[in-house]
Amino acid sequence: MSVLVWIEQTPDGPVSSSWELAGKGRELADALDGKLVALVMGAETSAAAAAAQAHGFDTVYTITDPALANYRLSAYAAGLKQAVTAGGATVVLAAATNFGRELTAYGACQLGAGLAADAVDLRVEGGKLVAVRSVYSNNILVDIVFETPVQVASVRPRSFPLLEASASGGEITALDLGLAEDDIPEKVLESKVTAGSEVSLTDASVVVSGGRGVASDPEKGFALVTELADVLDAAVGASRAAVDAGYIPYKHQVGQTGKVVRPDLYIAVGISGAIQHLAGMGGSKVIVAINKDSEAPIFEKANYGIVGDLYEVLPALTVAFQERLG
Repeated sequence: MSVLVWIEQTPDGPVSSSWELAGKGRELADALDGKLVALVMGAETSAAAAAAQAHGFDTVYTITDPALANYRLSAYAAGLKQAVTAGGATVVLAAATNFGRELTAYGACQLGAGLAADAVDLRVEGGKLVAVRSVYSNNILVDIVFETPVQVASVRPRSFPLLEASASGGEITALDLGLAEDDIPEKVLESKVTAGSEVSLTDASVVVSGGRGVASDPEKGFALVTELADVLDAAVGASRAAVDAGYIPYKHQVGQTGKVVRPDLYIAVGISGAIQHLAGMGGSKVIVAINKDSEAPIFEKANYGIVGDLYEVLPALTVAFQERLG
């Protein structure tokens, strides 16, 4: 019996949410009297495997194959199934990234397992996993109870504390993918990386988002949002209204049809607070709203509110933070 965590890799290394799952996974494994197992897949796995070992996993499975250079669902699902079998895993966890959601969903189908998507908490009761999900724009928490022998969950980033590397883990064991290139129906013809070194929206501890309130001068408005984000080492987000209006690309969208974030600090600039947007950021620890409309719904959710013109408030905030943070 074991708890298996998929360590998702990016060109910059493992996603930080994987180390959040390492800490929670250890708690679950101890409750189940089992082992904590990591799975690293890719064309190169040695660095990520060593990092997983340093995060205290009892066993680190690696599947190293040129076919895994780019994420492809059928190939990665085959690798996941191999590791579940090898480790006797009864609980399978992955960060709820775009790839993590897809892999856990497809993998659960292949394993005949129950699935809890986008969980915000996990615990063990009666020898089985119980996953907690937030619904109705984070206003209600519901328990997902599993009836299947294998239980699979994707976990919303920043749901648990980040586990720092501090201990030596167990052995690293290589597994075989068991697939030839011809057996993989998806083909990656080209891969492009967008320019820039932006802070990851889903992993950020601080997010500054702009909304429809920048309509009078969108270019200047989002330039001010970005300036404040740079000072705070924050990610830049946006409401759907701002994205639909063409003020900023979709990759920045926060909300029900965008990314779900749970930062320590969320600054909403010119965002009214539609329920769809609240569904994507309502779990933030501290919410600061800046809006010239004192009746905007966002103020009902905010911990702190500033009623004023964002074109005046943001420059003043940026200067104040620059002075305070040096």
